[in-house]
Amino acid sequence: MSDSNGQGVSRSVDPAPRREVTSGLDIYLGDNAEILPTLASETFDLIYIDPPFNTGRKQERAQLRTVRDGDGDRVGFKGQRYKTTRIGSRSFADDFDDYLAFLEPRLIEAYRLLRPNGSLFLHLDYREVHYAKVLLDAIFGRESFQNEIIWAYDYGARATKKWSGKHDNILWYAKDPANYTFRYDDIDRIPYMAPGLVGPEKAERGKTPTDTWWHTIVSPTGKEKTGYPTQKPIGIINRIVSVHSNPGELLLDFFAGSGTLGEAAVRNGRRAVLVDDNAEALQVMARRLAFARPNFHGYATTEPACPPATSR
Repeated sequence: MSDSNGQGVSRSVDPAPRREVTSGLDIYLGDNAEILPTLASETFDLIYIDPPFNTGRKQERAQLRTVRDGDGDRVGFKGQRYKTTRIGSRSFADDFDDYLAFLEPRLIEAYRLLRPNGSLFLHLDYREVHYAKVLLDAIFGRESFQNEIIWAYDYGARATKKWSGKHDNILWYAKDPANYTFRYDDIDRIPYMAPGLVGPEKAERGKTPTDTWWHTIVSPTGKEKTGYPTQKPIGIINRIVSVHSNPGELLLDFFAGSGTLGEAAVRNGRRAVLVDDNAEALQVMARRLAFARPNFHGYATTEPACPPATSR
């Protein structure tokens, strides 16, 4: 790494590409450090990645099944009773001795893979985001930094000896700070926090969000939940995809997890390449994205393709 203008940063040269994007949705099973160098330079219009946060612990998500049961311990709509049972769990280690050494070569590849007017969104939390920003300043140049987006939520346990941490950090870098996609008219509008302070017309129309995005986490019992650890809500990714890319463009997520970027891309008329080294992630994506008929590479799926579903 070097000075803040990126001088002296080692940026990888384009190898002879061995892979071509041939469909609307390509999904790879494998180490992204090995797959990324096989992709051609300046291929992607938008890259969103949600790498491990280096929490120092094993990330685990219980797999639950909820069924209607007259003797169940939960009461739902119209007084109907339900019973929830644990049927398994998924987990991965989120612990790196040198996190930046893990991240740096992958971010250098991201820079190479972005088209000249492309953008990178790096999703982290308080543990590593400040170090990652220094790293990205060196790779992209400080002038390429556009926003730190705060995704704020209010769910889960409360700390008793410090302020409870209830937000994630998303860094946005434009490869060319003078030429990038920002579709202002496609920004979803949100209610005013104090609608009584504006006129009724403004209150009804709502406002565009700031760089602080209030959005719930994926509901533990909702239809969106896949059971994959650290799944991010599609509402957050939809906003990034619809505002920072154009219909038909090509997107990349090389820490794909449950495939949220892939779903957001397809439902918004974009194409995508997803990469993950966890076979369980590919299993989740095969189910979740069957409607899009993805091409799998290095993974054999038995999930049947189904007709396209309506957007939700």
